Amino acid sequence: MNEKFLRLWDTKNKDDEWWSSFVTAPLAILFSYAVADVKGLTPNQITLLSFLTAVLSALFIVAGGSTNFLIAAILIHLSHVFDCMDGQIARYRKTSSASGSYFDRVTDQIQVIIWFGAVGYAAFLQSGTVLPVFLSLIGVAFYSLRGYVKYVAIHVEMCRDHSYLEKIAQSVQVSKKAVVAGPRFGFLANLRWFLSEQRKILKFDEGVFIFMLSLSLVLDQLTPMLWVFSSSQMFYGVFRIFQCGHKIKRNEQTLIEK
Repeated sequence: MNEKFLRLWDTKNKDDEWWSSFVTAPLAILFSYAVADVKGLTPNQITLLSFLTAVLSALFIVAGGSTNFLIAAILIHLSHVFDCMDGQIARYRKTSSASGSYFDRVTDQIQVIIWFGAVGYAAFLQSGTVLPVFLSLIGVAFYSLRGYVKYVAIHVEMCRDHSYLEKIAQSVQVSKKAVVAGPRFGFLANLRWFLSEQRKILKFDEGVFIFMLSLSLVLDQLTPMLWVFSSSQMFYGVFRIFQCGHKIKRNEQTLIEK
């Protein structure tokens, strides 16, 4: 098999989110194959392209109408393909950077806010009720809370143990996942991988949002999707609060016992 393709496949995130794992990330590898060696194109430029495509998709959502919704669904997927490409190309060229990772993650967060804000507004225009706006607001707030609680917990732990980040880095290195599927593996191995990936849909993270948003736009079922979005994020937001709180309390008790 083509060596360049194999090298690009090796850049694929080993713990991709649900939809990106077997749809947008593989598509991104095909796109990356065409442009990975174009020196004038940088990973940060692709990140910016992903963000601008996401903003454009939100404008089509706000414009409303079945045709605009279909275009928006395509653009949302294209944005996520670009979002996978930036990291793939950076790893392929061995130019990964902290600033690039920061830029990528911040724009990802903004995209989620823009997308669901646009869907909430479009559903409001359709229904004539403000309920979809509140659903999108609640969903975005609790989705942001999932990340915020994690970093608050890290800050609290660092104030007590200055080596906490080093311990996290070591645990991540130890738990680093091995490649279990791809062009170097047979049909059965890839089938087992594909089936095992389906459980990730229950995480309701950005990879699931891409699917949820595009499907609701194609079917023109915005408010039901917002109910799923808001309720899932409320659950995970509250769960993350208690999870991090319990971990902090447990670590605190361990230090007292020592």
